[in-house]
Amino acid sequence: MSPAGRPDYMAMATAERAELADLLISLTTDQWDAPTLCADWRVRDVVAHMFSYDVLSPLGTVGRMVKGRMVSGGPNALGTAAYADRTPDQLVALVKDHLRPRGLTAGFGGRIALCDGTIHHQDIRRPLGLPRDIPGNRMHAVLEFAKTAPLIHSKKRIAGLTVAATDLDWRTGDGPLVEGPAESLLMALAGRHGITDELSGPGLPILVQRIV
Repeated sequence: MSPAGRPDYMAMATAERAELADLLISLTTDQWDAPTLCADWRVRDVVAHMFSYDVLSPLGTVGRMVKGRMVSGGPNALGTAAYADRTPDQLVALVKDHLRPRGLTAGFGGRIALCDGTIHHQDIRRPLGLPRDIPGNRMHAVLEFAKTAPLIHSKKRIAGLTVAATDLDWRTGDGPLVEGPAESLLMALAGRHGITDELSGPGLPILVQRIV
């Protein structure tokens, strides 16, 4: 908690990034080039995307957004391209140099980095078969932010549904129920494929149709 008794989202985001750094240090060369849950992105591409915004000034962020409208893949493609020639060691160094979010990712008290980082951490871990336990307070904070975060587009996926975690005191919405482990719910909210088999409830067919 922060001194005012509110959750310290920046500390949570920094801890999430530190745990990601520990994972990345352990990966083999082949794992760095392995696919992730992000279509067409390898592990190295996800890492480049996550941290490419931290190095941008406010003006640089605006510039990337503007230029991104003119290229396939948008602003995120520009970020991954900027780090395409980095080695795994260089990418790890980038992560370690930006454990505390800066710039755009520091928005909403660090919740952008916390949410984005937790989702992408799992994007990497799941295909590699490397599960982990995410601290409950961190998971709760991420779900609360993810349910309305514009860039995740989860609001339209869960509209008219009740979504509830079975391993955490968290639920949102009103309507047919979709329930399951908190981490599985997060990845479904983020629109990741191959996750809905881990969920259940009368509202599940609706959610499945909305993940395209």
